[in-house]
Amino acid sequence: MSDRADSRPTKIMYVAEATAHGGRNGYVTSHDGRIEMRLAMPPALGGDGQGTNPEQLFAAGYSSCFHNALVLVGRRAGYDLSGSTVAAKVGIGPNKTQGYGLAVALSVSLPLVDQELAAGLVDAAHQVCPYSNATRDNIEVSIVLS
Repeated sequence: MSDRADSRPTKIMYVAEATAHGGRNGYVTSHDGRIEMRLAMPPALGGDGQGTNPEQLFAAGYSSCFHNALVLVGRRAGYDLSGSTVAAKVGIGPNKTQGYGLAVALSVSLPLVDQELAAGLVDAAHQVCPYSNATRDNIEVSIVLS
């Protein structure tokens, strides 16, 4: 198992900034104005579902980040990953400490490579991806080749 300090950045190259207003039933904005979204609790959690929610935003971020890491390790190894996709499901529920926790399921499709190679590329991407490094040993993350 790797030391958690090994996954910390040695140099910050970019900083994203966003501000939440009103929590889960408010809105979120980014400092550059590219994000201006209404937030709403999903119906499963008692809300009206008339906006996005932190879990959807996390799923979008993790899937795109993991896919980029996958393409990077594929390119470094000399493979064409055209047509590949990564889908993320982010679940939320109560934990044992009277708080809430997350679980992530990533589904990876690599149509141009065989299963054994795909598994190796996915494992390598899981080591490179900043979201994977941030969540490792913190939340359950399952990865399935589809």
